[in-house]
Amino acid sequence: MSVAHALWTTGPGQVELREELLPVIGTADVEIRTEFSAVSRGTEALVLAGAVPPSQHDTMRAPFQSGEFPFPVKYGYLSVGTVEQAGPRAQDLVGRRVFCLHPHQDRYVVPASSVLPVPAAVPPGRAVLAGMLETAVNGVWDAGLGIGDRVTVVGAGVLGLLVATLAARVPGTDVEAVDVRTDRAGTAERLGFRLVAPDDARRERDVVLHTSGTGAGLTTGLQLLGDEGLLAELSWYGDRNVEVGLGEGFHSRRLTIRASQVGRVPPARAPRWTTRRRLALALDLLSDERFDALLDGVTPFARSAEVLPGIAAVGGDALCHRFSY
Repeated sequence: MSVAHALWTTGPGQVELREELLPVIGTADVEIRTEFSAVSRGTEALVLAGAVPPSQHDTMRAPFQSGEFPFPVKYGYLSVGTVEQAGPRAQDLVGRRVFCLHPHQDRYVVPASSVLPVPAAVPPGRAVLAGMLETAVNGVWDAGLGIGDRVTVVGAGVLGLLVATLAARVPGTDVEAVDVRTDRAGTAERLGFRLVAPDDARRERDVVLHTSGTGAGLTTGLQLLGDEGLLAELSWYGDRNVEVGLGEGFHSRRLTIRASQVGRVPPARAPRWTTRRRLALALDLLSDERFDALLDGVTPFARSAEVLPGIAAVGGDALCHRFSY
């Protein structure tokens, strides 16, 4: 059997590389040699802190997670690599570059049905964004954006910037990102919209999408809405309680807060869209080289345990940081 190396979270802020034996390849399995994996900062910060609440342990399992929350756990879901071996029923994938929702690991064996070929126009270092872009696609669907809408995205992390990029492609939309940090204004401009501080944000918005992961950001988003406006909540808070301002005009203006979570396709699309089709869409969208603006660092996988706590830290500077293999 081949030996692989995987990244495990073993305690609060504690990470280590572990060896494990790869299973024998089944008739419909593929063995992948990883090229890049990416850190999903928001979720992985919560996992690293042991902040996944017990009620959500099953819901928040990554597709190929090993171990159990809180610790030890092998987590992650943004992996791109090349199929080096395959069972008899998956030979057509040998030599293909694929995306998989797999934890950080240098080699792994999974069913062929769990991978998607990466389009030729999408380089592997950008393809790792597919899982987060899929979340953004779902958020835009949940928000029900329409032609000409005035749209604000509160929170300028990777997810927020991806959401705003998609929103800016809807014809006639006026899109603005809002964050207490404005040092990413140049990145936002490259992606096709402007980034401002909360005090400078436009009001009377038709739709707000919230991704900041803070109660203050959620309250700001509600304040920016016009009457009968809708806020789509994409942040996940783990085991934290969040205070949000529902006083003043929340009721009289008949505002709506709608939860958005990538685990389900919105009901109106579910009869036609599968999660696989949605992920394939995200990969196709990544042919746009402007998404490279979100890629801000690469660390060799051998150093992943050393650097992951800093990358995932709340308030850190990283956008989409990747491990190279």
